[in-house]
Amino acid sequence: MDDVKMKCGLEIHVQIDTKSKLFCNCSTNYLDAEPNTNVCPVCLGLPGAKPLPPNKKAIEVAIMVAKMLGCEIVIDKDIYFQRKHYDYPDLPSGYQRTSTPIGVDGEFMGIGIAEVHLEEDPGQYNPSLGIVDYNRSGTPLIEIVTKPDIKSPEEAREFLKQLMMLFRYLGCLRGEGTMRADVNISIEYMGVQGNRVEVKNINSIKGVYKVLKYEIIRQKNIIKRGGVVKRETRAFLESQMITKAMRSKETAEDYRYIPDPDIQPIIISEEWVKEIVEKMPETPLAKKKRFVEEYGIDEEDAKVLVSDLDMAEMFEEVVKSLGVNKENVDLAVTWIRNELRRSLQYHKVDLYESGVKAEHIVELIKLIKEGVISQKIAKEIVDLLVINRGKKMPKEIVEELGLTVIRDEDALIKAVEEAIKNNPKAVEDYLNGKKEALNFLMGQVMRLTRGRAEPRKVIQLLRERLDKSN
Repeated sequence: MDDVKMKCGLEIHVQIDTKSKLFCNCSTNYLDAEPNTNVCPVCLGLPGAKPLPPNKKAIEVAIMVAKMLGCEIVIDKDIYFQRKHYDYPDLPSGYQRTSTPIGVDGEFMGIGIAEVHLEEDPGQYNPSLGIVDYNRSGTPLIEIVTKPDIKSPEEAREFLKQLMMLFRYLGCLRGEGTMRADVNISIEYMGVQGNRVEVKNINSIKGVYKVLKYEIIRQKNIIKRGGVVKRETRAFLESQMITKAMRSKETAEDYRYIPDPDIQPIIISEEWVKEIVEKMPETPLAKKKRFVEEYGIDEEDAKVLVSDLDMAEMFEEVVKSLGVNKENVDLAVTWIRNELRRSLQYHKVDLYESGVKAEHIVELIKLIKEGVISQKIAKEIVDLLVINRGKKMPKEIVEELGLTVIRDEDALIKAVEEAIKNNPKAVEDYLNGKKEALNFLMGQVMRLTRGRAEPRKVIQLLRERLDKSN
């Protein structure tokens, strides 16, 4: 769509993983609880109910997120919670509490960050059943508002992927499954600039990508026909992967913002920010850069490793346990980034669920280096580690299944001679100068030995016998 220029800004909401809600002591567990059981007069919006002071952990997480996004923290100024009014069943009070900005003017992945806020989550309304569950009401949210710097659906997707990874590193946000995004998109086509359209409540990265792809086509077709793209709010119908008009676009005035008179403003000091910064973890981008510089690995390998915090930590633990040198680093990359990751993806489990720990990989690599097992057998053991959820160590698996490398040369010679005897065509090809036939014969020997032969030894024996017969 080179003929279309897109501008997009995102409003991203992610739940903070706190035990209690933003303005009361009710539990934030709304997934496992019976409807409307983790509630009180405050989160039910009952008349006369007074909110508690804002959850301190939620404020600190908001500051941490703002810092990691390169924002300037609003220091020594009153940060108010405002009432954002709208009439919808999931808000019994008729308003949602949203803070004024905690951080401003940041940048992440080349995208400007306009503001970072704290906000309370509304309840959950099921319009088809007419049922509202207020267990979620009052759960603290981080709201991140980007500038309209996103130029393509692909850029939006990558931005959100990296943002979700950042949240996983922080360890105090609930991540993509609890993320909701509002998309603001406008396009320019044939010299005509369309109006900005907002698409509300998209709950996945894939959804944001699909919405942008759809809206570009929809808005382009309107302009192409000589029409005007309406400034409006639309809903995302996930089952159909389309958007549908809801209402004309609201402005800030439509929400009738007023400071909440029941909540004292937050004041953030320099000292408080310093305390929080000291507790902040290394960012994925910083870790990737350090892996490349400290361990000398490829940038792509570093990118894959840091995409999973557990995997990144395992890599460092394995390398430090084995000793930091090029051989051990390369082996750690091979068996964690390549083989373990392959097995996890195949079995559809994450590293934590698999039960595989750094000590499993350390022992596996030692068995390889000592020549106890072949590379082929090592791959099988990785799969068995994942299947068994790490309950057995590699050495134990090797001993139980008899997977050690065959050291008996007579046994290897027997397998080599059998492979030569059973594959006269490959032998003929090799003798006629087709060197790739040697790899085929080696594969046959490995099959006969169930992968327990050492490849270099097999090649040596094959060459000796084939060259002798020539």
